[in-house]
Amino acid sequence: MTSGTAAQRAATTTPTRFGVVFALVAAGVAMANLDLFVVNVAVPDIARHVPGANLSNTSWVLNGYTVVFAGMLVPMGTLADRIGARRAYLAGVAVFTLASLACAMAPNLWLLVAARVVQAVGSALLTPSSLGLLLAAAAPQQRPAAIRNWAALSALAAAVGPAIGGALTEIDWRWIFVINIPVGICVVGFGLLALRPSPRGAAGGRIDLLGSALLIAGCVGVVLALVRGNPWGWLSFPVLALLITSAALLSLAVVRADRHDHPALPIELFRLPGMPGALVANALFAVAFGAMLLAIPLWCQQSWGWSAMRTGFAFAPGPLMVPVLTRPAGALVQRLGPGRTAALGATIFAAGALWWIVAVDQRPDYTTLLPGLLLTGVGVCLVLPTLIGYGLHAVPPQNFSAGSALITMVRQAGLVIGVAGLIAVTDGDLHTFTRSGEFVLGAALVSLAGCLPIALKRGPRT
Repeated sequence: MTSGTAAQRAATTTPTRFGVVFALVAAGVAMANLDLFVVNVAVPDIARHVPGANLSNTSWVLNGYTVVFAGMLVPMGTLADRIGARRAYLAGVAVFTLASLACAMAPNLWLLVAARVVQAVGSALLTPSSLGLLLAAAAPQQRPAAIRNWAALSALAAAVGPAIGGALTEIDWRWIFVINIPVGICVVGFGLLALRPSPRGAAGGRIDLLGSALLIAGCVGVVLALVRGNPWGWLSFPVLALLITSAALLSLAVVRADRHDHPALPIELFRLPGMPGALVANALFAVAFGAMLLAIPLWCQQSWGWSAMRTGFAFAPGPLMVPVLTRPAGALVQRLGPGRTAALGATIFAAGALWWIVAVDQRPDYTTLLPGLLLTGVGVCLVLPTLIGYGLHAVPPQNFSAGSALITMVRQAGLVIGVAGLIAVTDGDLHTFTRSGEFVLGAALVSLAGCLPIALKRGPRT
């Protein structure tokens, strides 16, 4: 089916039909995003109760997922465009659901880690295909709002995930995985009935297995080096070997993609208007965002002595700013343009970090924490959905999933760099907030610089 036909189908989508698609997408995306945040809270409990586990090796429950998810995103996004977003999305949800069952039943740590890796594969397939499915169902004028609402799902998960994780862990850590099973079954069941078949791209073309393998291995190597840089040492042989090998593999993947008729990495995406700037700005802002996501919860628990559940509820107002302000933020983009809106958001985010540096100290006082949470939440609302929309505005329908996968992968890499950088700067000791806040502030200011070229360009009001 041609992109023109796909566009005509989108243009005739009724509000009711789009609402059904969004509801099914929201359920699957929320499930995958919630899982990430609830597992973070459950790690100490898993280390205590799973045979063969301790706090050190239990980190692979998180790291295994992070590494594979980031590494698989772009190939899975390309696959979704090839086989159709509907088929890819439902397959991703099914894999994620079955892996959740395996996680809940895991008798030891390493089987749990293996099941988490399979979960990551499912998430890497459902995440880009979900946005591809949503954009294909939306009329062109609906797409900016659809992107903002899709991005708001992640923020909502960040807001309620830690609290839900704390509550479920009080019962049993296995419940954080069990809760996914009925959601996944419902999404697949209703999706098979309600979702229309999606158009397939590159009909008759073979999947570039070698290019996919090069891309996956290169991305996995980079993320693994970032995740293990602090414990192994940034100048250690394993980290340097991973980075050098990954650079070589990614270079080969790019060369092959440029020569292959149906590449694993669609090179033409990098040539689209807005995409390079959106990728750079997205990655830079994700560094600040990732550092903040670690710094504040750890500060509340390590320095103020708050429980995981109390910390989760305390942290919630910041991420909740994203869904609350999604509609006004869209209106602001129409008025200012994407570049200026993103630059304003990065400035507000930096103001939140500066507030924490000035106001927060060793005394547990939520009134010193809350203003910074609200400011950073507003900043995230103005930056992330805006940059996603700016990057995707010129992507043709047959590449919706691959385009969203590329942006998500870059953001995921930025989040990992932010976490690793914060730990390196603070030497793992977050009892003095000044250094943590300064790192978040510095990263936010760098991201502001990344938004300025877009702000100075005349671009679409996405």
